[in-house]
Amino acid sequence: MSKHHTYKKLEIVGSSKSSIEDAISNALAECHKTVKNMDWFEVVETRGHIVDGRVGHFQVTIKIGFRIENS
Repeated sequence: MSKHHTYKKLEIVGSSKSSIEDAISNALAECHKTVKNMDWFEVVETRGHIVDGRVGHFQVTIKIGFRIENS
């Protein structure tokens, strides 16, 4: 095993009708199904959809950092 780690970042968008936090959780849960070694995330954009003058749903763009296996 090396003395350092190498990471890669990917960008995904999560959504939720209830909250920004749920949008983040939904994105992480879906990503976790196919990506190993997820270590951190950063929110890079927050937006929403308006329906009848109210929030219809929240969208959050996040970057997820994951460690390259065996690094």
